[in-house]
Amino acid sequence: MSVVVGVDGGGSKTHAAVADLAGRVLGEAVEVGSAHTVLGFPGAATVVDRAVAAALAAAGVEPGAVRHAACLLSGVDLPQEADALHAALAAAPWAAGGLTVDNDTLAVLRAGTEAADAAAVVCGTGMNAVAVRGDGARAQLLALGRPSGDWGGGLGLADAILWHAARAEDGRGPATALREALLGWTGAGSIAELAVDVVAGRRSTAQWAGRVPELLALAGDGDRVAQGLVRRQGHEIATCAAAVLQRLGLADRAVPVVIGGGIGASGDPLLTAAIAAGLAERAPQARWQLLDRAPVLGAVAEARRRLDG
Repeated sequence: MSVVVGVDGGGSKTHAAVADLAGRVLGEAVEVGSAHTVLGFPGAATVVDRAVAAALAAAGVEPGAVRHAACLLSGVDLPQEADALHAALAAAPWAAGGLTVDNDTLAVLRAGTEAADAAAVVCGTGMNAVAVRGDGARAQLLALGRPSGDWGGGLGLADAILWHAARAEDGRGPATALREALLGWTGAGSIAELAVDVVAGRRSTAQWAGRVPELLALAGDGDRVAQGLVRRQGHEIATCAAAVLQRLGLADRAVPVVIGGGIGASGDPLLTAAIAAGLAERAPQARWQLLDRAPVLGAVAEARRRLDG
């Protein structure tokens, strides 16, 4: 039996799937996050290899049966990063038939639509966006954090929560339930104490980046500061989508925009309202949708596409 492999690798988990050449999934496995920005290239490759090996075992398929593997991973924003991960993975027995290493925004896009002209935004631990055009053109954000103009995702919201909590505590900003929530998440005696620890490197805002569902809940309960952050995040998702569409001359076209990631596809009503308002302003013809399938299916679709190509 010939198969393809798809891998969706994010900051919090790595999902691998083995499928037959028609796209029917035969086996899956989930591992820890595989972000090379955290683990380094060899460490990221080790996690991906472990996930693929487990998925192959679940499917009852030998590595030599893999005709192509598409590893779509977070943090692959530069050609040299893709090259380094490709080199680290190429020796795996399942990679011998063909290997693609690319950014995980492509997994969200391919999972959500087969359209030749389309865009996708991932809003999870971090944020990124990509647009493709039928002639092969592609536009993608650099997504290197604040130096490349990024805001939002779990990491960006974690920073913003601390900022607002600090200002609520010392009187520069409005009172917010985010202050008490942050103290509860961290066990800190005060936000000032927490801020000192963050600056000294004893703590990281990444420690509460996964508490975004609680931020959404506070916004739903009426906290004005939390609501402002959720609206800003929704507007940023729309802004990223419109930016990549504009770069390919698609901002005035009725193209699909797929929104994925743990935050982006959460379905929170305040967030989705902000996404809708932002796209209505900058790309009013876009047909946006929240991804309701596992992004790894997009990685499988990309593996099949590369095989056919």
